[in-house]
Amino acid sequence: MSLSMTDSLQNATPPSGRQVEICSGDQRAWIVEVGGGLRAYSARRRELLDGNGVEGMCSSARGQCLVPWPNRIRDGRYEFAGLQQQLPLTEPERRNAIHGLACWENWTVAEHADDRAVMEYLLHPQPGYPHALRLEVEYRLDAGGLTVRTTATNEGASPCPYGAGAHPYLTVGTPSVDSVVLQAPVRTRLTSDERGIPTGVEPVDGSEYDFRRPRPIGNARLDTAYTDLERDDDGRAHVHLASPDGEAAVTFWLDESYRYLMLFTGDPLPDVNRRSLGVEPMTCAPNAFQSGEGLVSLEPGESFAATWGLEPS
Repeated sequence: MSLSMTDSLQNATPPSGRQVEICSGDQRAWIVEVGGGLRAYSARRRELLDGNGVEGMCSSARGQCLVPWPNRIRDGRYEFAGLQQQLPLTEPERRNAIHGLACWENWTVAEHADDRAVMEYLLHPQPGYPHALRLEVEYRLDAGGLTVRTTATNEGASPCPYGAGAHPYLTVGTPSVDSVVLQAPVRTRLTSDERGIPTGVEPVDGSEYDFRRPRPIGNARLDTAYTDLERDDDGRAHVHLASPDGEAAVTFWLDESYRYLMLFTGDPLPDVNRRSLGVEPMTCAPNAFQSGEGLVSLEPGESFAATWGLEPS
């Protein structure tokens, strides 16, 4: 007997693959098999992540893990250990390689408990990146919120270049980010060209990019990489978003391994278009495979870990 269209849809594999749920108190998060990313996170009966629905394919890099590099590599070309490499141009309109090699791969669930899940993927050598990396992302909920720890281990016989990032879009329930009150501990921004490639650095003092004191985002168009972050005694930097009435708020934190931060209002993306704010931790600068800014060289057997998290308030 043939299945009806309704039955076929109900039995279909979600575009993002297996859905892995973790819970703690009133907190709930969904992690997905495709890319090992974070699809949804809620706390105190509020959605704090502008993610994809289970029926949709990931769009605009929502919640994706960006490894072995975040952001862009100009022309997809770089030199490492004296060898020239050419990566696929996954942002063809700007002639860049963007957001790494693991976003669309099939990750496996290595561990799963009520409040914790570990996703794992082995990145094999390939044209443009002839290295083997074992990648692991741990998602954990506790009374303080959500913690996400990304670890990469060089499984090959020679050093490899590495950087990591993440791409969550945060929301506090407002129709747009214009009214959202933002506080971000950023001292310096990276200027960039029309391809999103850094061209220099400048202090943010007194500019439209300065959010060290809380203020509404207003009409600021952010697609901006920052560095020189202010940190607390534990080495964490904190980005705080709040609704105008202060009823809804969330704090994003990143540890010392994340030296750079991208803030993105999503203006050019029809499915984002200032609906939420991309808060993207990066261990290295955009185009680091060419510039070397923040780039890690992993020796055989060596691991590198970086951690970020969300605190509802």
